[in-house]
This record gives sequence, structure tokens and C-alpha cells, in this order.
Amino acid sequence: MPFLLATLLSIYVYAQSNNQASESITKVDFGSAQITVKDVTLSVEYAHNFQQRARGLMYRRDMCENCGMLFEFDYARTAGFWMKNTLIPLDIAYIDSDGVIADIKPMYPLVLKSVPSSREVLYALEMNQGWFNKQGINVGDRMQIISRALAE
Repeated sequence: MPFLLATLLSIYVYAQSNNQASESITKVDFGSAQITVKDVTLSVEYAHNFQQRARGLMYRRDMCENCGMLFEFDYARTAGFWMKNTLIPLDIAYIDSDGVIADIKPMYPLVLKSVPSSREVLYALEMNQGWFNKQGINVGDRMQIISRALAE
């Protein structure tokens, strides 16, 4: 409970101190992708370049139930994500170049400690915390990319 209380207090303080600052944050446009994870088809935001991957889901106050972001790296590698400036509790699925989910890990708002993949991956999929569990999606399940549209 102390961790939850500290996290909520951090989010409140962060939001209050950044109300004006967030209005001046540089806009980053994302592409879109249609994917299937196990037997669930989703339309998600698509981060395919450095600027998009660096911004990710920062500064957002909420996200719809079946919304998320697919990150594609330039090459397969051990990846790590942190939650700097991210206010939404998320789960991250690290996915290898064959589309197999290598890890599903929770991430907590504003935590600066990196959450690493356990092996080399080509993709990461961030969804609301608990989404993978609610869908019955587990490590070893597959993701397939149906289509991608790059940001203009």
C-alpha cells in the first residue's frame, strides 16, 4: 500500500507541476498498425522511428481499453523501457522477430527503472495494465502484423 500511495502522490504532484509545461511539449505523430495477438485483432499506434519510440505513451492521462502502441526496433536486440513522464500503468509484451511473445511485464507510472526484455526482441507492445491477462494472452503466444501505416 505505501508504494501505491507514493505512486499516486507522485502522479498528482507531476500533473500539477506540468499542467502548463505539457501544453508546450513537441507533438509527435505516430503511424498505425493492425495486429493480431493470439486471436485478438487490434488497431494500435505504431512507433517505428527513434523519435516516436522515445516519446511512446508519455504525457497521456488515459488510454481506451483496447488501445496500445506497437514499437518496432531497427534490429532485434535486448530492449528496455522505463516510465519517465508516463502516467498510465502499462503492461509491456516483448516480442521476437518470429512474432513470439518473450515476456509480459508490468510497468508503473513515473518509475525510472528500466524494465528489460529477457532476450533479443524486434517489437514491444504496450497495453493498459492487466489487458494481456484479461485476454488470456501469455508468453509463447504469437503476434502477427496485418498492416502498417507510417506517420506522415
